Amino acid sequence: MKISIGMNLQDGPFGGGNQFGQALTRRLRHFGHQVMFDLHDRDIDLILLTNPRVQAKSCAFSHKEILGYLRKVNREAIVIHRINECDERKGTRGVNSLLRNSNQIADYSIFVSSWLRDLHLSQGMKAHPNSVMLNGPDRNIFNPNGYRRWPGSGPIRLVTHHWGGNWNKGFDIYQRIDDLIDKRWKGVFEFTYIGNLPEGFRFRNSNYQRPLSGKRLADAIKENHVYVTGSINEPGGSHQSEGLLCGLPVLYRDSGCLPEYCDDYGIKFTYETFEERLESILGTYDSFADKANGFSLDSEMMSKNYNDLFEFLMKGKKEILENRGELPKFDSGKTQKSIIGKMAQKVWRAFI
Repeated sequence: MKISIGMNLQDGPFGGGNQFGQALTRRLRHFGHQVMFDLHDRDIDLILLTNPRVQAKSCAFSHKEILGYLRKVNREAIVIHRINECDERKGTRGVNSLLRNSNQIADYSIFVSSWLRDLHLSQGMKAHPNSVMLNGPDRNIFNPNGYRRWPGSGPIRLVTHHWGGNWNKGFDIYQRIDDLIDKRWKGVFEFTYIGNLPEGFRFRNSNYQRPLSGKRLADAIKENHVYVTGSINEPGGSHQSEGLLCGLPVLYRDSGCLPEYCDDYGIKFTYETFEERLESILGTYDSFADKANGFSLDSEMMSKNYNDLFEFLMKGKKEILENRGELPKFDSGKTQKSIIGKMAQKVWRAFI
């Protein structure tokens, strides 16, 4: 199968979406598929739209370029839209409407959490047919090897990490922890934050590390005892799962996708109940650390789910194309020329 993924993969720390792309690419190639990140070839079997925002560094092509490809190059490619974003996540405007518009090109839609699917469907996205596929980190990197549990005495070390520095990543909670460990919980808890910060934000009592990735990130997480995430309206993050795969029980906010990913592996909190739930980890740490060892959501499971879906859709390709109907009407004139031009350049390079 020839699969095109609409991502420009980045080296180093670059958020969960980039890690998803790297993991999926490795596994699809392991399954024997040809994976590319453009629309140059005439015989692409399946196109995965991951981000229609052309200004994003990670966006290799948008829904408009896919439309141009279907109209002018290969109408028989199956289009899947992976949806992992929303305005509610960062307080933006226009993302949800862009996703609804771009979703018109899709033959099938994947949401990274049930919470996100319910949100978009309630706002008018059609996205039919669809399914939910949870994200999973790479267990070869994120695993409990070398993790040492809290011995029952001394401070419990809390940790979190985020690539993005948006306030909704949970900085109301992280700031609160920073205040608490200088007062009520001094000597009882310690806190480490790994990643980018909101502009002008500084910790006074916590440990801060710049963004890390890969084994360095996993090793840094495993130097602690409990993973905490205060993320608000998280669509389907990887950070909480990376902490769990490293063996840390999780203290997680009752918001967005987090209950779907974290239930049974830690303690849920709201802003109002945070201090109470934080204190409760002192008496429940061992039981939740035991449960964290059973967390099974990793990139291998995730990628197998994607591969199984892709093969299922290819088997039903004839019916999918018959039911597709007319292509959407959004303008793709510039991208059509771009695709044809890139194809011509590829042919010319091969000729010379």
